[in-house]
Amino acid sequence: MFACRAIAGGSLDVISRLSRTVRNIAHVLLPPVCAVCERELPLADDALVCGVCWSRLQRLPHPQCQRCGHPGSVTNCHWCAVLPAYVRSARSVCWVPDGSAGPIVHAFKYGGWYRIAGELARRMSRLAWPDEERSEWSGIVPVPLSASRLRERGYNQCRLLADALAQQWKIPAYDQFLMRPVATRVQARLTPEERLRNVANAFRVSHMPSCLRGSHLVLVDDVITTSATLNACAAALFDSGVRAVSYVTFGRARSLGDVPT
Repeated sequence: MFACRAIAGGSLDVISRLSRTVRNIAHVLLPPVCAVCERELPLADDALVCGVCWSRLQRLPHPQCQRCGHPGSVTNCHWCAVLPAYVRSARSVCWVPDGSAGPIVHAFKYGGWYRIAGELARRMSRLAWPDEERSEWSGIVPVPLSASRLRERGYNQCRLLADALAQQWKIPAYDQFLMRPVATRVQARLTPEERLRNVANAFRVSHMPSCLRGSHLVLVDDVITTSATLNACAAALFDSGVRAVSYVTFGRARSLGDVPT
């Protein structure tokens, strides 16, 4: 038995060395480049976005509202006014499309670079939340895509973020019950009023697990602009028995009155 284990261990060592050799050869023939700026990436780096591009994020400055995380006044926050009362809090990493965030999100969402989800989620997972809120979280729910949009894109970027965040935060991700039966128009091209009309009643809950009734869930999206999409999702969850919802996104669009930093 010892000899068998030694042979098996030796075989694994050979396979590992061969894998490294193949990887080194592939790096020479087809060097990996940053998904954003196409700068060559180091051999030992598994990232898809280079450190320079990550350093150019325009992170949300402080002070921030304790509830919604929006920079500016910590009292009488104008951004909180757009959030329903059952939305406990919201957090985002950086301004979009400022700095490198816009190209990073575009590569992730439209360019097929779906593995960037892990790199985005690591930065999202480090956001600061009140301890009492984190202890309440029962799970993470991604903003769903319509069936037609999912076929067109090939993946739901929000689901990838939710799965990666679930691993970081050690809580489950649920993508089975919040649905988007109607293919709405692309929000980026709409005015705030059109965004509200576009996603009104666009989401529904097919079946709410009994264990999640009265729970506090975290909704995940890549970017929050007017909060219309996330608010519509939160309304569907709340109407189905969820007690509270929080939002987490990678990017946040500036609202009227926000001053570039």
